[in-house]
Amino acid sequence: MQMLHNQMVSAKKENQKLLAILIDPDKVMITDISLLAEKINQSPATHIFVGGSSFEGYHLDDIIVALKQHTKLPILLFPGNPSQISGEADGILFLMLLSGRNPDYLVEHQINAVPILEKTQLEIISTGYILIESGSETAVERVSQTKPLSRNNPEYIAQTAKAGELIGNKLIYLEAGSGAANAVPLEVIEMVSKSIAVPLIVGGGIRSKKQIDEAYAAGADMVVIGTAFENDINFFD
Repeated sequence: MQMLHNQMVSAKKENQKLLAILIDPDKVMITDISLLAEKINQSPATHIFVGGSSFEGYHLDDIIVALKQHTKLPILLFPGNPSQISGEADGILFLMLLSGRNPDYLVEHQINAVPILEKTQLEIISTGYILIESGSETAVERVSQTKPLSRNNPEYIAQTAKAGELIGNKLIYLEAGSGAANAVPLEVIEMVSKSIAVPLIVGGGIRSKKQIDEAYAAGADMVVIGTAFENDINFFD
């Protein structure tokens, strides 16, 4: 039953904007979870994403269990590889790196994830993941050994996003990368939003509430905040 995905689709139809807080398991201690969750609960967040480019999966279950003790928000995995799968979450963004041509991230990791996923009750949401040039090398670029798409070619990015939708991706995720120097250009968000019918997620390099609002206005259905919240848990105060 596709509860989480259906809720995202309904929110898009109703023009209800969503906000996800991305938690990198490498950067959080179990002892910090209660305060972190309290700040998330006080924020406009509608979802929590958990994952990172290089995390090896240790204590992932414990982190998610601790989060669930302190928040009712849905928790979605945002995995860099199959070791980052936890049956304790509510769902998983099953990522296909559309912007790269490394077969490991196009299909190999997905194949290796199948036996793990079959042992869980996770809602699996096929997600086309597009890395956009952001002015500096990102962790995604290093780990995936792929180059991002040029931020100056919104037409090609929109074409890539549409191809993902036609392949069957239920979400499209435009990513500038963790700690990106520059966020995804508004022109890119707008062109992609007009090209696809599925919900559009935008993350990376967003450091202010003004940038969140601008991304929404350009056509993002969900904005993801990670580094800005890591650096300042009072970001939304």
